[in-house]
Amino acid sequence: MNVIYFIVQQTMYFMIPLMIVALGAMFSERSGIINIALEGIMTMGAFTGILFLNFTGNSMSGQLQLILAVLISMATGLIFSLFHAYASINMKADQVISGTALNMFAPAFAVFVARVIQGVQQVTFNNTFRINSVPVLGKIPFLGPLLFQNAYITTYIGFAILLLSLLVLYKTRFGLRLRSCGEHPHAADSAGINVYRMQYAGVMISGALGGLGGLVFIVPTSTNFNADVAGYGFLALAVLIFGQWKPLNIMMASLFFGLMKAIAASYSGIPFLSAFGIPSYFYKMIPYIITLIVLIFTSRNSQAPKAEGIPYDKGQR
Repeated sequence: MNVIYFIVQQTMYFMIPLMIVALGAMFSERSGIINIALEGIMTMGAFTGILFLNFTGNSMSGQLQLILAVLISMATGLIFSLFHAYASINMKADQVISGTALNMFAPAFAVFVARVIQGVQQVTFNNTFRINSVPVLGKIPFLGPLLFQNAYITTYIGFAILLLSLLVLYKTRFGLRLRSCGEHPHAADSAGINVYRMQYAGVMISGALGGLGGLVFIVPTSTNFNADVAGYGFLALAVLIFGQWKPLNIMMASLFFGLMKAIAASYSGIPFLSAFGIPSYFYKMIPYIITLIVLIFTSRNSQAPKAEGIPYDKGQR
């Protein structure tokens, strides 16, 4: 049973950031803008959040410090995504090129600033955020050790974002307007919807969630940040496609990929896997091989928004 608890807890560490970033990408693409810049946004969000943890490590600790870092990472991701929004919406630039440029800029910026501030590019922090047991909930048989022990508050933030995404996308006027802009922007415009404003909103939401995802990826799995989020921004796009741009499907896809990443990272702690004696690099390849296989089979029946990636021009019909 302890092995099951271990696998589930490790899976949560990898699943939650994937789900958060993929949900952010969903909002952007539902508005009609492809956000390839998620890798860069995650890098920037993680950098500023971890830098805050580094600076305040001697004066703060615990959940309040982490929550403040979460807000800083979200604000950073939102601001950074505005560059992509301006290039894609106002300048009608190629959205893939714009996103790629930001992906190249972010790690270089993080390395440069870190070296200027502290002389080395690696930013360290004290991890004081693990919750040994959530009061009351941690004592529930089976579910307690599974979900409410050795956990991080970011896990619960991730599930809250999932529920909020479901409500916003399908139960609000904003969600209906956002989806209409990604499917038929000219029809939405004729109905009085400001398409540009909705696209900005979609990209900004994806930026905030992408920045948060960067921090959420680093905190449970490391005590330092080296301007790298291990390709999670691109993996989140695969999760988005696998999940067919729907929140619940994205959650299930994130759970699947999170399990694969957990096995790759922690196979030595799983007795029946470590007993096989398979080289470690084999397990590390599994998530990416599965990503390619999944994309091959799911891309045929893609339910992507019809207008995604197509610059909207109000004067053209």
